[in-house]
Amino acid sequence: MQKLHDSSIVPNTTLRHLIDQWLQINCSHGYDLDYFQTFDDSFVVLKHNLQSKESTLETKVEALDKVLALSKDLPFENCPLIQLDFFQMILELALESSNFEENFMFVEKALVCGLKLLPFSDLGTLNMLKEDESKFTNFLILLKKGTFIIKKSLCHFIVAISSSIQSKELLVMLGKSKILIQELVHLIENKVDGYEESIKALSALSSLEQNCEVIAKENTVNALITFIVNAPKCQYKSLFALVMAMKTIETLLVVESAKEDVLDHPNGVSEIVKMVFRVSSDNEASESAMNCLIILCQDFMNAREEAICCGILTKLLLLLQSQCSERTKTKARMLLKLLRSMCNGDQK
Repeated sequence: MQKLHDSSIVPNTTLRHLIDQWLQINCSHGYDLDYFQTFDDSFVVLKHNLQSKESTLETKVEALDKVLALSKDLPFENCPLIQLDFFQMILELALESSNFEENFMFVEKALVCGLKLLPFSDLGTLNMLKEDESKFTNFLILLKKGTFIIKKSLCHFIVAISSSIQSKELLVMLGKSKILIQELVHLIENKVDGYEESIKALSALSSLEQNCEVIAKENTVNALITFIVNAPKCQYKSLFALVMAMKTIETLLVVESAKEDVLDHPNGVSEIVKMVFRVSSDNEASESAMNCLIILCQDFMNAREEAICCGILTKLLLLLQSQCSERTKTKARMLLKLLRSMCNGDQK
């Protein structure tokens, strides 16, 4: 007789999976296989509806809706979505559309479905972008002309590509594409929906040092610094993006032009100094900011002078008195030591 506060119905997927396993174990003992036949046939029909040229766009969109609903129960053993390789098929369909502007709804849903299936699929499948020039071309077109959902989805795929050793060559190929880098930077510069995903994608691409030069030459550092200057500091989403932007700048400083971009930006050094203690609860942001300053101060006297004028010494002392990690405090001591030795050297 207790009051029911939540009237929603939650499916017992655990029990269903146990039933599936029981049927698989016992089907060899004469149990009816109709359950499996019906289960698998429905997926075969679903795949046919997506692949068939006779299927209307509406039928294909409905099929994707069903795939999306079914993918919410993943992972479970012997799932037909994985066994029948829906991931590769859906990705190919998304990148084969001849007239994207008329099929944006289909492409959106296809990419969202692909992302749902991605954690349970072979990441080597993404190498289709490297092996088929037309698919790579369509990838760039979608990044340039697609909806925000499409652009964000493609950014997630770039991050996934960077996480797999199977797709290292593809990551190099993406990192060399000026068009791709320009579109990602454009998303950040315009502060439109998808800027956070774009920063993640640039960070993923810059994880390979051989990509950094091309990325740095496309105004990436300027865009990231301007983003840090203008980003709201109270929102969690912006906080995460701030940390990622700072770490990406740090990675790109292996390129000389990236260092010059920081120095030439009117808020370059000063904004990095602020980041040392701006996100006091985030050790990664502080460490990346200090690593950037160590690199810049070692190479440029004007960077040292500007950092000191912007109050870096006070921020480092505050950081040492805070509750940050010992590793972050070690970085702070390193930067203090560097600035002190250089100041002594300048006086001599």
